[in-house]
Amino acid sequence: MGTSLRSTAISSSTFSRVQKAQRKYLETYTTGLGRRQVWRPRELQMPSCNACKRHWVARWCSIEKHRAMSLTVSTAISTVESCECSYRKGSPGPDLKHVETNLYNIQRLLHIIGRKHVSATEVELSWSSFNKGDIFLLDLGKVMIQWNGPETSISEKSRGLALTCNIRDRERGGRAQIGMVNEEVEASDLMQIMEAVLGCRVGSLQAAMPNKTVNQLQKANVRLYHIYERGKDLVVQELATCPLTQDLLQQTDCYILDQCGFKIYVWQGRKSSLQEKKAAFSRAVGFIKAKGYPTHTSVEVVNDGAESAAFMQLFQVWSKDQGRKKPGETGKLIQVKLNVGKLYSQPELAAQLRMVDDGSGKVEMWCIQNLARQSVDPKHHGQLYSGSCYLVLYTYERLGHVQYILYLWQGHQATADETKALICNAEELDLMHQGALVQVHVTMGSEPPHFLAIFQGQLVVFQEIAGDNGRGKPGPATRLFHVQGTESHNTKTVEVPARASSLSSSDIFMLITADTCYLWFGKGCNGDQREMARMVVTVISGNNTETVLEGQEPPHFWEVLRGQAPYSNKRLQSGEASSLQPRLFECSSERGFLVLTEVVFFGQKDLDKYDIMLLDTWQEVFLWLGEAAGEWKKEVVAWGREYLKNHPAERSLATPIVLVKQGHEPPTFTGWFFTWDPYKWMSNQAYEEVMEGSLGTGSAISEITAEINNFQPSQWRGNRRAGPSALLALKGSQDSSQKELELGPSASTRITSTRTSASSCVSDTSSPVSGNLPQERLMHQAAEDLPPGVDPACKEFYLSDSDFQDIFGKSKEEFYSMAKWKQQQEKKKLGFF
Repeated sequence: MGTSLRSTAISSSTFSRVQKAQRKYLETYTTGLGRRQVWRPRELQMPSCNACKRHWVARWCSIEKHRAMSLTVSTAISTVESCECSYRKGSPGPDLKHVETNLYNIQRLLHIIGRKHVSATEVELSWSSFNKGDIFLLDLGKVMIQWNGPETSISEKSRGLALTCNIRDRERGGRAQIGMVNEEVEASDLMQIMEAVLGCRVGSLQAAMPNKTVNQLQKANVRLYHIYERGKDLVVQELATCPLTQDLLQQTDCYILDQCGFKIYVWQGRKSSLQEKKAAFSRAVGFIKAKGYPTHTSVEVVNDGAESAAFMQLFQVWSKDQGRKKPGETGKLIQVKLNVGKLYSQPELAAQLRMVDDGSGKVEMWCIQNLARQSVDPKHHGQLYSGSCYLVLYTYERLGHVQYILYLWQGHQATADETKALICNAEELDLMHQGALVQVHVTMGSEPPHFLAIFQGQLVVFQEIAGDNGRGKPGPATRLFHVQGTESHNTKTVEVPARASSLSSSDIFMLITADTCYLWFGKGCNGDQREMARMVVTVISGNNTETVLEGQEPPHFWEVLRGQAPYSNKRLQSGEASSLQPRLFECSSERGFLVLTEVVFFGQKDLDKYDIMLLDTWQEVFLWLGEAAGEWKKEVVAWGREYLKNHPAERSLATPIVLVKQGHEPPTFTGWFFTWDPYKWMSNQAYEEVMEGSLGTGSAISEITAEINNFQPSQWRGNRRAGPSALLALKGSQDSSQKELELGPSASTRITSTRTSASSCVSDTSSPVSGNLPQERLMHQAAEDLPPGVDPACKEFYLSDSDFQDIFGKSKEEFYSMAKWKQQQEKKKLGFF
């Protein structure tokens, strides 16, 4: 049997710790992360053995220490994950103290800033702190008034309101009332409270603070410098400007990459000396001074082989194996068979392969003719013409919901009017489907894999203009087609000029004449390519097919191509999947220029309904539209093209641009996020709905407004600071709120009535009487003998603060916080009743 703890030689402090640990061990805790931790009871009695006794005490003390640390860490993590923080004036005290969460006796002004990650900083309690472009929160304890500048966007107002609610819940226990000032004329009661605290505003508000963001055109100006020391001098030699190539970086040297002063990268080769690596940062500082850049310019030191995605994307091509392969060595091409089941269960695989499914869904196709869309016969699906534009609507089912992808295919020879008509007709189809279409802008020659899979490897592009019903006009008798691909999701056939120089040893070509179809196999093609070519030849030509191997061509073959000519005989490797990491940017427009703000370590939580986000996966550019971002809807595709055009690596303008709308994200988009909740948007509320739910009934606001009205505005109107009567009303309101929490409902009723009696003493706002009358004119005086404007029921209020303290032995605040019967008793005793 165990013995009691008191019977052992253990100190009282250790005994308290063990008792606390045992008591908490039996309770249930909810951590800041929302997980519930249940402490199950074990042996609570101390063993009789002295050796086991010490081990038992140490174990329980360890349990208590671990429990306290777990709760502290959990709360800290919860605060960080909220992405919302507030900064108070001053510095923390020398000791860690308990944070008061129900403190109502407070007056402060918070400046709310930030687009994606919002923060609040305490500033001077004055109108001079305000400006037109930001949000300010006047925190009065019981009431919190959010003032939105006239130049703030609805997304900034929404995020500011979220932070205001967060402060209310964390610091007021959710009990404070929130007021919103969007238009000062429409919120006269709230403005009256603000002027009571801040004073009457003189002059106009300050202009919005200038934005220091850098647009994409500025970021595109990159220069590479070779930096080294010559004696005691630092030599900076410019090597190249954009486009940059990876082979400019030598492993034995160090380089500086200057992105127009926006950011400085210091690249260190793996074979550079240790002394050079140690001096890398100081060299960057010297470079910044030499160029005259601001001292706060960002500097990133990059090690060879550990480059960041932002650094690698500044180069045209970047290979992780650059400089590690042996001379003449090429990468091995690994063919991956498409597994449809994995595409449904693994969105990250769908994103990497750029395939939502195997292309077996429903396909509808239209050709743009005379600026209108004309349906294409299903028998001619997959037969496109370079002089035309097409709309291809793909319908598939995922997670029990019907989803759509609309491909906007543009031929190289299409006119500008046809391109505009293509976009207009796409918008019409989007309206017909209630905005559920994912729009993919495709340029001829850069078709994504899923677009090719729709036509099961039978996509053929003819070099002419489409005629009626989407079919082309009769072409020349001799035509040459280039067949590329090994499977249905990567095979396409494109018509090329019918001459020998168009051939390539790595692929397969079809030469069609009036009576024969030559199927020419290059030496570098494989069996999968041959199988796909034999399938395509039945689509293009009905003539007799003759197989021709490279080097064994009959004379008629060269006669049709107008003689032999040099052509490419290199074995081309298929394009490898990009090793670059995806990057997410928040889009905005500043003075007509595109401004992108990168979101690092991004997740679904960074997508807000008021945002337009750009996700660059290198092979595709996704533009995500929040449901409330309709203001810039027409400009987003142009933003995507501007991003590609001004990219430092001189990206191809034919890179597919995918327009994705909130709630209709395909797996090729969601797969780039670590986690994705498809039901996240279903409970999303509009800003107006959130505001209505957060503001509540406004009883506290009405109460404070009434109290301010009861005091004389002449005491503070026209001054920069609030008058003592107005501040007394606010302070009394805040103090009473805290007392209501402590004393309960019955006490709160008493406090409210007391406060009402105090305010009723000076209800005559037109009276010129101030609160500094001598006591002789108030004490033991009848109502008819009092000065004009003095309320006989509250004669004591017109005393000065010092006289009131001397006569009553307490301040006015303390007096009016007493019960009404106690007030009357003291007034009778002192001659003020």
